Amino acid sequence: MARIKDESVEAVKAAANIVDLVEARTRLRKVGGRYTGLCPFHEEKTPSFSVSPDRGTYHCFGCGVGGDSISFVRELEGLDFVGAIEWLADRFHVELEYDEASPQADAQRRKRDRLHALLEQAAVFYERTLWESEHGEQARAYLESRALGADVAREFRLGLSPAGATLARKAAEKGYTREELAATGLVTRRGTDYFQRRLMFPLTDARGRVIGFQARKLYEDDPLRGKYVNSPESELFRKSNVLYGFHLARSAISKQDRAVVVEGNTDVIALRQAGLEPVVASMGTALTERQLKELRKLTTRVYLCFDADAAGEDATLRGMELALREGLDIRVVALPQGKDPADDPAGFEDRLASAEPYAVHRVRLELDRARDRQHAYLRVQDVLNGIAESPERHDAWRLANDRLGLTVELRAVAGGTASAGGAVSPRLVDAGDKLERSALAGVRAHPELVRVLAELGPEHFDSEAHRRTRDQLVGTGEQDPDAVGQLAELDALAAAQGIDEETAKQLLLRLRERRLRREFEHADEASLAELQHRLAEIRTAIREFA
Repeated sequence: MARIKDESVEAVKAAANIVDLVEARTRLRKVGGRYTGLCPFHEEKTPSFSVSPDRGTYHCFGCGVGGDSISFVRELEGLDFVGAIEWLADRFHVELEYDEASPQADAQRRKRDRLHALLEQAAVFYERTLWESEHGEQARAYLESRALGADVAREFRLGLSPAGATLARKAAEKGYTREELAATGLVTRRGTDYFQRRLMFPLTDARGRVIGFQARKLYEDDPLRGKYVNSPESELFRKSNVLYGFHLARSAISKQDRAVVVEGNTDVIALRQAGLEPVVASMGTALTERQLKELRKLTTRVYLCFDADAAGEDATLRGMELALREGLDIRVVALPQGKDPADDPAGFEDRLASAEPYAVHRVRLELDRARDRQHAYLRVQDVLNGIAESPERHDAWRLANDRLGLTVELRAVAGGTASAGGAVSPRLVDAGDKLERSALAGVRAHPELVRVLAELGPEHFDSEAHRRTRDQLVGTGEQDPDAVGQLAELDALAAAQGIDEETAKQLLLRLRERRLRREFEHADEASLAELQHRLAEIRTAIREFA
């Protein structure tokens, strides 16, 4: 890959307006020479995100992220350095120059740029046909029948392909060759348009560039067989690499620390219209390793919602197994037979709340599929022995015991990658050192919580410095000459984060939850039930603050 010249990188840095970038993600308020607002990287109720336009930097006192315009784009868009520079160059209209590369590499880059431009113009053409022509009437009626409004349809850039060779002719008039049209999958061997009289769903890469299309059948005499047909695989388009709607969902996935994966494009659109934004579709198949790696850049929590039929179960199972290997916390959303997420988008959030953890769903699936009780016992035993100890593993074990009418004997499992799958896992909870420091700052700001902190022993803190500060706050530590500076730092932190009493209580609860989850991993059988009960109580208390 050709290297971007240093001068171009500096030109992008100079042109990129950090305030414009951030305001596209969250509302900002000017305070003196800086701007403040809610952090786009984690959920919060009190603004702790600060932007310095003169320095071109940002910082969040809540989750600790910070940097410049390049790091902002890299974090939110999940791009590498080169990708972020190219993204910013597109956004702020900076022409990039590359260091000398081989003539072949330059030609390949120019070819890809032309193919991207051709697909973009095709998307615009399809959009205009849908919204501005009489031919679009039936497609618009279909969208209306699915309760998909014009605003969300335009956001996803839905379009309509007309009959004949209209697109091919217009592209030729703009100088595109038949070879370029064929390379993007827009024409047949005969030179006619590949997609005709179909509802068009543009497919994009992570940067939002059009790389292909999925087309839905509208007429019975359509020569293409499938109800949904994708662009042919090409240099730009690989079905297994694409998550439909990913470029629109990226920010919400990162901010909410969760991704919801459904099967159909219209499910994604309907759920986004209902206000659920971190949703993508797997292009009608089981998740692939490449798709999961893209999600893993933004979150470790993934909800799978595929059809309730046998094919949907198999897709869910393959997706779960791959996701576990990627270290993801997987939960499965159950749907009634024959129902899609789009059938009740407003109620889908409730289904997410009752989603089953991987361990429970997998055991339930094995029990339902087993040919007899002995086979079920062996399959469940094998599955559970491959899962790390956690509350969810224990729940799955109890489910198996209840269904089989006997106790499944398991070997002890230490460590592993299976997640304990807490009910609450925003970035602040997992921030470790930041969580401890914020909790102490909350107690410093609200002395009435000292008694609560006293109930948390030093073992609740990983940092030795935080243990000493905890002792100072509860009055059990020796006089420390450095304590004044440490407490002053907590005062400043509490003010900067705007930690109110309710937030401080929640931070202390999260410290307690973290400790219990660690105890759970090493508990013996006699202690599991009590720990499970205590964890449930704390998680219920945490949810009351949400």
